[in-house]
Amino acid sequence: MKRESSLSVEQNEEIEDKIKDIINEDLLNIDNKSITECTEFNEIIYDLLLDTTVLQMKNYTQHGKISCFIHCYYVAYYTYVVCKKLHLDYISAARGAMLHDLFLYDWHTSSPADVNEKGLHAWAHPKIALKNACQTFNLNKIEKDIILNHMWPLTLRPPKTKEAFIVSCMDKFSATVETLENCRSRFHSSRIYRYAYIFVGLIIFRMF
Repeated sequence: MKRESSLSVEQNEEIEDKIKDIINEDLLNIDNKSITECTEFNEIIYDLLLDTTVLQMKNYTQHGKISCFIHCYYVAYYTYVVCKKLHLDYISAARGAMLHDLFLYDWHTSSPADVNEKGLHAWAHPKIALKNACQTFNLNKIEKDIILNHMWPLTLRPPKTKEAFIVSCMDKFSATVETLENCRSRFHSSRIYRYAYIFVGLIIFRMF
């Protein structure tokens, strides 16, 4: 599947500037330049990034200091790259990935019951995200499958499409990277951890 950009160079530059305004301050230091400057990817999800409902995800933390919005942006990018290399529907895949955590509540302090859904967060939030996405966007089968089944294999129902399976994998990959980066950041920024590291180093040095 090949997709030609319908925008001029000036329009693409305008999109890139707006993307950086929306996202750049929140990004982790993991190859972010290539993400914000990937014109085709950002053009595919551009309308989602500007949508007020989608932007609400910036208000909720997902992993460490990473918001749901930024987490979904990462997952969408990784999915776009993989699906394009595999000649799959990378457009639907990227858009579905950008919406996969559109549950819009703080799962650390709230529960699905607060938004009238039964079950624990891990199992209930895909249904909530799909409901919210369907209220705002006209989704296709792949996009719905991605949102509903991205927690597999924790949820027993497997993805029905290759694109949804890839999103499920990229979701876990991104969550791992974000969590490790947060731990690394906390370690380097915490004085007590630095002193503990030095103390342990001195003990080891004394032993030898």
